[in-house]
Amino acid sequence: MRNIGLVVNLGKQEVAPLVEQIIDWLTARGCRVVMAHDTASALGHPEMGLPREQLVQIAEVMLVLGGDGTLLRCAREAAPRGIPLLGINFGHLGFLTEIDAPELWPGLEKLLAGRYSVEERMMLEARVLRGGQMVQQVTGLNDAVITKGAFARLIFLETYVDEQLVTTYPADGLIVATPTGSTAYSLSAGGPLVTPELDLMVVTPICPHSLWARPLVIKATSQVKVIIRSKLGEVMLTVDGQQGYKLEFNDMVLIRQSAHRARLIRLKKRSFFYLLRQKLSEGERLNDF
Repeated sequence: MRNIGLVVNLGKQEVAPLVEQIIDWLTARGCRVVMAHDTASALGHPEMGLPREQLVQIAEVMLVLGGDGTLLRCAREAAPRGIPLLGINFGHLGFLTEIDAPELWPGLEKLLAGRYSVEERMMLEARVLRGGQMVQQVTGLNDAVITKGAFARLIFLETYVDEQLVTTYPADGLIVATPTGSTAYSLSAGGPLVTPELDLMVVTPICPHSLWARPLVIKATSQVKVIIRSKLGEVMLTVDGQQGYKLEFNDMVLIRQSAHRARLIRLKKRSFFYLLRQKLSEGERLNDF
């Protein structure tokens, strides 16, 4: 392992000094460190900068310094090339990241020694069709969400699974989540927790105005089709809470399993249930405020 990419959330003030140490540490061990042009320039290392499309072609592994949001963004770029990601947490929750800053140096030793495993995670692809023509296509690791805008009115979402009508939801929105995304927005909307090694999708209505509407668990090979039946108000498609696209009346959103998979480096033997206790424990979360 000689070409190592760095993805850095520069909004975290404590990150920059640590990046300098990481560069020195890796360079001393014969590794080439590469970054996107904007990151490299901001950190004073323009010689390490590459265009993003070239970065994901050269890097054998990505070190992601930030929180879950930074890792989600990197996963979308790295997945088509099969590049594994090591998440180093500088965020609040850090559910997807593998280590915290104090664990960095022993973690990097394990990485270079090959003492790690790679966990693959299912991803989603969402396409927007307007008048029969595809106008947008996006990929995400957590979820694809169709939701209303700022006004407090219901939207109507005609929803199918494998061309079989489920219902027309009168709701604030609809979430289609992967197992990874089951611990994110879907959880807040009442969806089930799903262990990450499974391949499936969770369809969770947001505040449905219907007594029977409950989350659905469907197979990974299914396709969810949602037709926007609301003429009034703003309706948006968002993927991983980071990519947004405005929808119009009669737009069709098709959501299915992506051909690509996120690859996350694991240095520890921690179960999914251990992470739930550590990251989503009410007592520990209260101590953060």
